Amino acid sequence: MVTNVAPPASAETTAWAALRAVTDPEIPVLSVVDLGLIRHVKCSGSGHIEVGLSPTYSGCPATAVIRGSVIAALHAAGFAHPSVIEILAPPWSSDWLSAEGRQKLQRYGIAPPAHPVASPRGLWLDAPAVNCPRCESKDTEELSRFGSTPCKALYRCKACLEPFEYFKCI
Repeated sequence: MVTNVAPPASAETTAWAALRAVTDPEIPVLSVVDLGLIRHVKCSGSGHIEVGLSPTYSGCPATAVIRGSVIAALHAAGFAHPSVIEILAPPWSSDWLSAEGRQKLQRYGIAPPAHPVASPRGLWLDAPAVNCPRCESKDTEELSRFGSTPCKALYRCKACLEPFEYFKCI
């Protein structure tokens, strides 16, 4: 059991630093902060901390793991009784990926979302034009709408012939 409590003045800063170290279990190059999953951090003067967490989609199997990792990171940072609440509205959007998160995806070999999601109807249109994360070619093709996780699709670059995953616009 953790007995020390982060001082209130720096509690929020301490919490955000701890959360930046929590990685996504499906894409470990990204933190939950990079993904835009953390909606708020609220600290009380008594040392209580509440974190608002949005799952990427309802039913995402990684949500329970992420919740546990967030609580463990906050415990390790000195918060005795952190709470995590799920924020479902508005629903998470791939637009919330940070610029740094998009760059991390690219370097990891996953093409980041191609465009902002203006309307949910846009999600059902034809596959978007996606640049290859390896050679930057625009000459790519979708092989499958379903990748290793529901939030990714499988593509192939026609220029370098490498397969790659694309993080879908959600």
